[in-house]
Amino acid sequence: MSKNKWKFENIPNQTGRIAIVTGSNSGTGFEAAKALARKGANVIMACRNLEKAEIAKNEILSDYPDVTLEIIQLDLSDLSSVRKFVDKFNEKYDKLNLLVNNAGVMMLPKKEVSPDGFEMQLGTNHFGHFALTGLLLDKMVSTESSRVVNMSSTAHLFGTIDFDDLNWEKSYNKTAAYGRSKLANLLFTYELNRKLQAAGKQTISTAAHPGWTATNLQRHVGFLKFMNNIIAMKPPKGTLSILRAATDPEVKGGEYYGPTKLMGNRGYPEKVKSSKKSHNLEDAKKLWEISEELTGIKFEI
Repeated sequence: MSKNKWKFENIPNQTGRIAIVTGSNSGTGFEAAKALARKGANVIMACRNLEKAEIAKNEILSDYPDVTLEIIQLDLSDLSSVRKFVDKFNEKYDKLNLLVNNAGVMMLPKKEVSPDGFEMQLGTNHFGHFALTGLLLDKMVSTESSRVVNMSSTAHLFGTIDFDDLNWEKSYNKTAAYGRSKLANLLFTYELNRKLQAAGKQTISTAAHPGWTATNLQRHVGFLKFMNNIIAMKPPKGTLSILRAATDPEVKGGEYYGPTKLMGNRGYPEKVKSSKKSHNLEDAKKLWEISEELTGIKFEI
């Protein structure tokens, strides 16, 4: 099968593997959970809204009754919820093969602040996943062939990290705030992989972007909802990037996957390059230190 057309069929057998997918009640998270479960993984659907998660789980089970799915509540905008989720997971599971940090919020019309005082997009998309990964990393490092996958976006290209106003206390721009959170996802991915590599760990950290995929993320922006009808891919195809980053045995740590056609908006997943800013070692190190300080979660690698 052509590597240029990496599809669901390319996903290796996942039987016996434990996978967490954040935001798996809709969009790319839903499709990722379904695909991994169909390939045999035991999938934990980490969702904020339990009612929506239950509907999503039942939808998958109605088509594939033999798959293994479990819901554990997780609100990434609230660090106390992140800790509760990890406690519940740890009570039941002694390994973790795959952490798919997929959930996100996009271009909130007005500035919102998380319970921990973070700007909501950065708080959910970056700090929440940073904390979740930090609390689960011990389990991953001791699990053979484990992987962290972070969902970024082509929006990282217009993202900037302003350490003097990281949480937009001086001003707020919804588009720039989203871009910052997606750039943070990549800075985190690469720095995590460097640290794992330096410590000689087998766990790897990768990233993906879905191109232009029609999901609930666009609901806050009328123009994007309109464009969905013209160029967007349907979620099953848009999810292939994160599935490849998560499961392809040839993927290496620190790699980034996404579609390459129509300026990165459409097509099958391939290894792609991210911006020069996303590879800034100084910014990555500083963001890491600030993230540990603000979340209160230290990574022991």
